[in-house]
Amino acid sequence: ALALADARGADPVIANDPDADRCAVAVPDGAGGWRVLTGDELGGLLAEHVLRHTSGHDRLVVTTIVSSSLLRSIAAAHGVRFAESLTGFKWIMRAGGPSDRLIFGYEEALGYSVGDDRGVLVNDKDGITAALTIAALAAQARRNDRTLLDLLDDQARAHGLHTTSQLSLRVHDPSLITTTMTRLRAAPPTALAGRAVESFDDLADPSDGLPPTDGLRFRLAGGSRVVVRPSGTEPKLKCYLEVVQPVEGGDVATARARAATELDTLRKAVSATLT
Repeated sequence: ALALADARGADPVIANDPDADRCAVAVPDGAGGWRVLTGDELGGLLAEHVLRHTSGHDRLVVTTIVSSSLLRSIAAAHGVRFAESLTGFKWIMRAGGPSDRLIFGYEEALGYSVGDDRGVLVNDKDGITAALTIAALAAQARRNDRTLLDLLDDQARAHGLHTTSQLSLRVHDPSLITTTMTRLRAAPPTALAGRAVESFDDLADPSDGLPPTDGLRFRLAGGSRVVVRPSGTEPKLKCYLEVVQPVEGGDVATARARAATELDTLRKAVSATLT
């Protein structure tokens, strides 16, 4: 797809998986290559688009406990309701209450449910509607001589730069996963990557209304966050990392460089903690 886009001068590249319930996007990186947007970056862009084209204080946007905290900030800026759910769209669709009107939900694994003032159009992840929406968003940006990357920079200036990544630890002996989770529950770290752990949540005994699940969440000073949970399908521990960098003086490039360094340091610290 990227080779064809190069040959045709296309921008952006939008792809669905075979059953069209997920959507991925790549854009020119300005250096002759392509940058694939993360699920969280695409989620932020789609959320802003939906919120700009809907109205009402009963609107609800939802993401999962392992996705970026950016959506919470976007929801607050628009004065709408926000909820977190467990991973999976069966949980996203159940979030909120009877007075909430769900207009957008997403998970970092490239799943999106995009709605309008009537609510979400499909009660599950829907790659086709997401693809059409991102195409409209890119076309609107181009009419203003802007790109999707420019829109991401706008979000970073407004909400801070939220950068996410994953770390997976595969084991040959599945019992090591239980041993590691038990150890972290009994003696959670007080700091990671030089940042104090400000709160520790055992998601098997949640205090925020979520159903119990086998996971651990560490919130660090400065807005960084780590979620650790066993994979549901493979013998490995999955870690979801997020760092948040302020954008000083509108300089997003410098913030991105700092975030990349901080994320790498956090990844190494979490890996050392798990092993």
